[in-house]
Amino acid sequence: MPRRNYWRNFLIDVVLCSGFVFLILIAIVKISTWSPLQVLDPIGQALADTELTDLTFSRLREDPEIDTNILIVNFGNLPRAKVAEQIKIISQYKPKVIAIDAFYGNCPFGLTDSINCPTAYDTVSNMLLANAITNAGNVVLVTKLLQTKALVEKYGDVAIYDSLERSAEMFRKGAHEGYASLETDAGHQEDLKTCRRFNPKMMVNGEENYAFAVKAAMAYDSAKTKRFLERDNFVEVINYRGNTIDMYGASEYAGRYFALDWYQALDTNQFVPALIKDKVVLMGFLGGDFTDTSWDDKFLTPLNSKMAGRARPDMYGLVVHANIVSMILNEDYINETPDWLETVIAAVLCMLTVAVFLLINGNSRLAPWYDALSLVIQLSQILIFSFVTVFFVVWFRLKLDLTTSLAALAVVGTGFELYNSFIKALWKTYFSKFVKKYLDFIGFLSNYISIKRHE
Repeated sequence: MPRRNYWRNFLIDVVLCSGFVFLILIAIVKISTWSPLQVLDPIGQALADTELTDLTFSRLREDPEIDTNILIVNFGNLPRAKVAEQIKIISQYKPKVIAIDAFYGNCPFGLTDSINCPTAYDTVSNMLLANAITNAGNVVLVTKLLQTKALVEKYGDVAIYDSLERSAEMFRKGAHEGYASLETDAGHQEDLKTCRRFNPKMMVNGEENYAFAVKAAMAYDSAKTKRFLERDNFVEVINYRGNTIDMYGASEYAGRYFALDWYQALDTNQFVPALIKDKVVLMGFLGGDFTDTSWDDKFLTPLNSKMAGRARPDMYGLVVHANIVSMILNEDYINETPDWLETVIAAVLCMLTVAVFLLINGNSRLAPWYDALSLVIQLSQILIFSFVTVFFVVWFRLKLDLTTSLAALAVVGTGFELYNSFIKALWKTYFSKFVKKYLDFIGFLSNYISIKRHE
């Protein structure tokens, strides 16, 4: 065979075989999502909420320092009057901002009777809380992004919102607001929720809204927060620095934020003023107290002490917000590669591997060793690129997602053998004849039309 034809056929084989490998991957994904087979895949389900880069946050980096700019306050199950007392005590020590992760004034399911919504009739407590928020003068309250039924019917389940859940108007006087909604993979609020990313800003009915943590950071240092927002990323990876008090070892890097339990925040003898002055104070639910094992408003994060098959969430939502604030104020971000680059890298790696396999298989000296060499090449590549995925976060603060690449490398050996022994034979036996007849027919038709035009 002439050398030119050899390399042309070689490139065709590389492209076609790589395409076949990706078809296998698509088939595997489609089959694995078939509900009857999910029951037979306990290992896959256990690893479903795990990413390789989680190792970076929980095992491989230097121990993060305690962030002294942030104080977390638990209000547990306190009634509103006591939360008002906490706010009053904290505000007298002049924090930069008090951010409260709670809704006030809204009754569940729209019920306003005294049985289903007794807080609506506790006028004294409501007035005390409203006055405490107003008098503090530097409070951020939460909202929640909502989708009306009409919007879901029109666009489906997409990240488009047309309304907000807010606290009652009496509590919002003089307060700022930011949505506390976090990006998770959970289908329902009651499911275990893994949180690795968040949306810094979202459009709601044409109006720009900022995240709860972004608003808190903005009140502390508007210049740093502005630089963060200039990144203009729809989604940001949360660079987790640590957890607060963790009595049961659910996560790594506990104690990276100062925290006060509900009773400590009510007793000025339990803390020093410097803990609050000029700080970001985040108030919210961290269990009934610090010994409580409640799972309410709790998330799985990359700091979870168990990498796979995680059995319990490790971080309250309030502490997730604290990590976002800390990331913004320390300007310590993690960049993320776009989805298209992941696909390009996977395609290039797959084609290079197929090319190497073809060269080995076509070499008379190396061909007898093909099985061993191909296996060594596959395993080496998977180990190397797994290492690259993890340490790119450590070295360059870059989250390089090579999931598709690793999947392609895992099946490229099988795909190559199927292509080389079955697909090519099938092509030569059936499809090549069909293509030849089709091209002959096109040629005949073209000549016929040309003759008719000249007549």
